[in-house]
Amino acid sequence: MPSIVDKFPGNPPMKTQMLQTGAQVCLTILTIATTLAATWLVLTDKQTIEIFGIKIDARYSYSPAFKFFAFANVIACGFSALSLLTFFVICRQGSKPNSHFFLFLHDLLMMALVLAGCAAATAIGYVGQYGNSHIGWLPICDHFGKFCHKLICSIALSFVSVLFLLSLTIMSAVRSRHIQV
Repeated sequence: MPSIVDKFPGNPPMKTQMLQTGAQVCLTILTIATTLAATWLVLTDKQTIEIFGIKIDARYSYSPAFKFFAFANVIACGFSALSLLTFFVICRQGSKPNSHFFLFLHDLLMMALVLAGCAAATAIGYVGQYGNSHIGWLPICDHFGKFCHKLICSIALSFVSVLFLLSLTIMSAVRSRHIQV
C-alpha cells in the first residue's frame, strides 16, 4: 500500500528556491513602494485654515513624532532599495545561509524602525483626532480634515509596509536556518 509521501511528490528544490526568491523580490518592491508613498503623503501634508481672521497651519514638521515617522519611512525605503540590490548580488554568487542571515537582520531592523515610526504617528494622530480631556488638549481633526485624512492614509500605508517587512523577515529567517558555524 503506497504511503502518503508517495502520493504527493515534493517540489524540486530549485523550483522552491525560485519561488522564494521571486516572493522576496516582490515583497521588497512592495515595501519600497508603500514606504515611498507613505513618505510622499506625509511630506506633502499641510493645511491652512482661518479662524476669526487668524490663519493657522497644520504641517507634519510641527510634530517631532511626525518627523520621526517621515524619516523612518525614508530610511526604510532607501535601505530596502539597497537590500534589493544586495539580494541580487547574493543570488548571483549563490545562495548561502549566512547571506540570508544578514538579510534577516536587515529586514528585522527595518521592520522595527517603521513600526516605531507608525506607533509614534498613531499616538499623536489619536490625540489629534480625539484630544485629551484630562490635559485639556482639544481635537484638531474636526478643523483640519484634509490634513488628518492624508496622515491617516500615510500611516495605513506604513503599517502595510510593516506587514511586508514582517513577511520578508520570516522568509529570510527560514532561508538562513542552515547556518554553518
